[in-house]
Amino acid sequence: MEKDSVSYKYTVVPYSSPCTPYPVSCLLLNSRGSVIKRQQNAKGGATMTRVFIHGLESSSQGTKGVFFRERYPDMIIEDFGGPLEERMGKLNRLLEGRQDLVLVGSSFGGLMAAIYACENEPRVRKVVLLAPALHLPNFSRCHDRRVKLPVLLVHGKNDDVVPPAAVKAIAERVFENLEYRMVDDDHSLHVSFPLMDWKALL
Repeated sequence: MEKDSVSYKYTVVPYSSPCTPYPVSCLLLNSRGSVIKRQQNAKGGATMTRVFIHGLESSSQGTKGVFFRERYPDMIIEDFGGPLEERMGKLNRLLEGRQDLVLVGSSFGGLMAAIYACENEPRVRKVVLLAPALHLPNFSRCHDRRVKLPVLLVHGKNDDVVPPAAVKAIAERVFENLEYRMVDDDHSLHVSFPLMDWKALL
C-alpha cells in the first residue's frame, strides 16, 4: 500500500502566551496543519511547564492526574510520598532549572504548590490551588511573604477536610494577586473540577 505523503514545508505560526505581550515560541506546521515542532523565542524565554501535584492520599493515577494526563501529555505528573519535606525535595529536584511554571495543586498538593511558589516566585507564572491545605502548620513558613504572582484558589463550601474560611484568610494575607472562588462542592471538587476552563487556565 502506498504511504500517504506529507509535505514538510514548514509554516511558522507565532505562539503567544496569555501572560506576555510577545510570542514566546513558534509552532512549525506541516502542510496539513499538524504541529511538528515548537521553537523557543529568545525574547520570550523558555516554554511554559505545566505541573500537577496530587493530594496526600492520592497519586498520579488519581482522578485529577488521569484527567490532566489525557489532555496535557507534556504535563509533569509524578507520585509523591512520605512527609512534606520529602515531597518538597522531590518537587524541587523535578523542577530544577525550569522556568515559566504553571502549578496546579490539590489539597496537600496545593500546600506544596503554594510553598514552592512562595520560595521560587520568579520562576512561577501562575498557581491554581484546589482546596489547598494552607491551614496546616507547614505553611507558616510563608505567612510573612507577599507573593505577587497570579493565584486562583477554588474551594468547595461543603469541604469537611480542609476548612474554607481558614484557608481563605491565610491566602488573602499571603497572595496579593488572588482570585478566590467558592463553589457548591465538596473537598474533591468532583463536580466543579472537570467543568473548569482548563484551556484558559493552562
